[in-house]
Amino acid sequence: MTTTFRETMAGTATLPDGTRPFRMDLAVTSPGLWGDVTASFTGHVTIDGIADSPTTGTIRIAPLHARIIHYRCDFTTLDGRKLSLDGHKSIDLRHPVRSMTTLPATIHDGSEPIGHADLAFDTRHDLVPFLASFRWGTPLMAPRWRGQKGRLEVWYTTFTDPETGTGVWIHHERVSPTDGQPPRNDCWAAVFPPGGPPVHGRGTYTELNRMRGSAGDVHWDLTETATEEPLFTFPKWAWDREILPAAQIVPYPTATFDGTVKWPTGTLTVHNGRGGSARIYGHGNAEKWAWLHADLGDGDVLEVVSAVSRRWPLRNLPPLTFLKLRVNGREWPTNTLLAAPRFKATIGLPDWHIEGPGIRVEVHQPPDETLALEYRDPDNATATCRNTERADVRITLANGRTWEVKAHAEVGSRD
Repeated sequence: MTTTFRETMAGTATLPDGTRPFRMDLAVTSPGLWGDVTASFTGHVTIDGIADSPTTGTIRIAPLHARIIHYRCDFTTLDGRKLSLDGHKSIDLRHPVRSMTTLPATIHDGSEPIGHADLAFDTRHDLVPFLASFRWGTPLMAPRWRGQKGRLEVWYTTFTDPETGTGVWIHHERVSPTDGQPPRNDCWAAVFPPGGPPVHGRGTYTELNRMRGSAGDVHWDLTETATEEPLFTFPKWAWDREILPAAQIVPYPTATFDGTVKWPTGTLTVHNGRGGSARIYGHGNAEKWAWLHADLGDGDVLEVVSAVSRRWPLRNLPPLTFLKLRVNGREWPTNTLLAAPRFKATIGLPDWHIEGPGIRVEVHQPPDETLALEYRDPDNATATCRNTERADVRITLANGRTWEVKAHAEVGSRD
């Protein structure tokens, strides 16, 4: 059973120019915690005046089998050097707490050791958050396809660079044709610079590594750090049981992004980009749809999926809207399926809106900052998606509270 958790360690790094404060914040995914297993992690490394960098790495977890917990990771310094850290906790059963919370490590520049680090887990301040972070079960971003014909599986990430306002969209999908042919593994990425036309590339992937890859002439190398609990736009049971024609969830609704995105005419270096990652699994794209992801700040977020199914007789009905608003840690509506018929969606371009009890959502997709791409379903039917990561959105609640934000949005149709 997969286990995920978060760990923070802090201490000092001793390098040729002296000793400096050092901190590591890690989000770990492990196939287990017992025996001898290798976990992967993403996170952030901070060395005062030296590095403020995303990191990826592995942990060998073998506290009983080999009496070791071994950490390896890579990170980048402020002046662009690629460094690595290699260290391990030596488990002493006579002193289990101290040995499992102390990490001595060596810092390397290539193969050459250039310093060392002494890190520790603070049991007084960090033990409760550490224990509370544990989750068991299949990760929500894990592949779901089990070889069935006629299935569509989608992973997509969108975020905005806070420094420039540039939006980024990274999309992976597995399409399993209805005729039993091998699945297509497609990906594309698009960049939405303010005041300029979107740039995009399309390609295929052979192994799903969402945060590092290429699609045509667009290349990305990113670290994603999830900061909030998943958001179930559709009911969780609909996702778990695959009863509906398709379902969407948002495993990382308010994530942060660090790294680079490159295309032929530019490079975006992003730090603390704001966005999220979502999933779709089902039998294909809708007949017509609209989607919105709006980061409202301070962990608040709005997700909207409004769609008309392709299935008869559902395709003759008005759009059904699944909406989930999270503010101050509280979510509304409680049951998105029961609430869905109460919302009215008017879907079009460049403007569309959602209105229902307690809320009105108005979306404007600037035509010169909207990208049109063709989608292809498992039955080979086509649809056109028109996406922008720079939509103008106004959200109004019945109590008078409003937000006006730049957000991520798209409209899909069969024309």
